[in-house]
Amino acid sequence: MNKAILAVGAMLMLGGSMQVNADTKICVFDLLGKSGEAYKAMEEWALAAKTWRSDITLLGYQNEAQAQNDFEQGKCDGVYMTSMRARSYNKFAGSVDAIGAVPSYAIAQKAISFALDKRNQRRLTSSIGNQVYEVVGISQIGLAYIFVKDKKMDTIEHIKGKKFAVLGYDEAQKIVVKSLGGQAVLSDISDIAKKFNNGQADIMAAPAYAYKPLELFKGLGNDGAIITFPAVNMTMDLIIRPEKFSSNFGQNSRNWFLNRLNNNFALIQRIEAELPAKYKMNLSNEDKMRYQQILREARIGLTKRGIYDASMMSVLKRARCTVERTNFECSLGGE
Repeated sequence: MNKAILAVGAMLMLGGSMQVNADTKICVFDLLGKSGEAYKAMEEWALAAKTWRSDITLLGYQNEAQAQNDFEQGKCDGVYMTSMRARSYNKFAGSVDAIGAVPSYAIAQKAISFALDKRNQRRLTSSIGNQVYEVVGISQIGLAYIFVKDKKMDTIEHIKGKKFAVLGYDEAQKIVVKSLGGQAVLSDISDIAKKFNNGQADIMAAPAYAYKPLELFKGLGNDGAIITFPAVNMTMDLIIRPEKFSSNFGQNSRNWFLNRLNNNFALIQRIEAELPAKYKMNLSNEDKMRYQQILREARIGLTKRGIYDASMMSVLKRARCTVERTNFECSLGGE
């Protein structure tokens, strides 16, 4: 009898150690919904999460604002969305997308690897009111290039007075457009392409990933161009309420994102290679420097206002100057 009781007790202890946190939901934003690459990656992540004692249900959204709203309303225990929108939950991770701060994929990979490093665990946890949030993943969407309806808009002078479609919740975009002398057309990620395609906006910034699903070729038409100047690097953040998950869940998740980073970047670069060559246009070296100077001044101002994280800005500058030591900014202070 005693042996039977001991056996049952051992099974209960074993069961307790293998207990799965059931019914945790993640709101996942992807322009293509459940058929998109971001959603597919999250399906792989949810499968891996079973080994971290979490049973995850994914809820797909093609409307990012709705995904965030459902997270806010408690319908999800986590949300996967663009870092620009997720910045309100964690400034450190959200600043990887600082305007003009990450001009190449080499720097982007370094930035994400640094942000997810276990030494930054405390920086990836933040409190807003009584709620704690944790960043448990960052992935690459791609460098956002400048789409113009007329290829003649290839200098700063030619874009003055033109209408820029910008994401209304990103203060940085509005400030940069103003500094360039343009008119900001406030948009959301769900309608920004429509405004470019139907002529409400002359210019927008977007990564290659958005080209096909948002049918940006309609806005480009016969006269448009994709100026291959990286205005901003776009990433996705996975934000959770950590109390809903097991104690080591956050680090296990970040390790998973780190381990798939090479595949993530390879996929993005394949998508980028599919952009039609007929639309691609380079800026002159003189204009590249002028844009960089404008973006740098905007970044410094936004950091002083508390929109960007100062420590991340310092890291990103070091990364840029490691890759391109002769860049004009490397001898300057301020970041």
